[in-house]
Amino acid sequence: MADIAISIVSELKRSELEELCEATELAIEAGGGFGWLKPPHRNILEVFWKGVMLVPDRVLFIGKLDGTIAASAQLVRPTRNNEAQSHSAQITTSFVAPWARGHGLARQLTLAVEEEAKKRGVKVLNLDVRETLQAAISLYHNLGYHEIGRHPRYAQVDGQYVGGLYFWKSLEG
Repeated sequence: MADIAISIVSELKRSELEELCEATELAIEAGGGFGWLKPPHRNILEVFWKGVMLVPDRVLFIGKLDGTIAASAQLVRPTRNNEAQSHSAQITTSFVAPWARGHGLARQLTLAVEEEAKKRGVKVLNLDVRETLQAAISLYHNLGYHEIGRHPRYAQVDGQYVGGLYFWKSLEG
């Protein structure tokens, strides 16, 4: 059985940053690059991940499989001037490297984000996903997320529109 570890990070060692970038590149190449269509230069990825940890109200989670970073997600709160939505947060940039899929890592990562969100007083989680990511869609349905809409032109890949789905989940009660 694979060893899964999920943690919140505010600083990455050089080796961890390299592992995170490698996992990100593999996820992008497999079609789940949270917006990227092809892996950017490694320097851009490194700056991206370093920058994530500097943004207020953004929490970076990493998932390790057998000691190697293979997954990530972010919990993002609305800006502080958005008082009307201060009860909510977004799960974003969630991925699992292809080599690590099928071990329950995405499930454990999502549950960890939910737990941390509850600790921070979040009452509602929102997320969106490309309609092509069927395993993710099944996971969110199985974890009790409610599909609330579809966007037929959510993304554009190779000149073709790809639909997207929007979900929400109550963390109360």
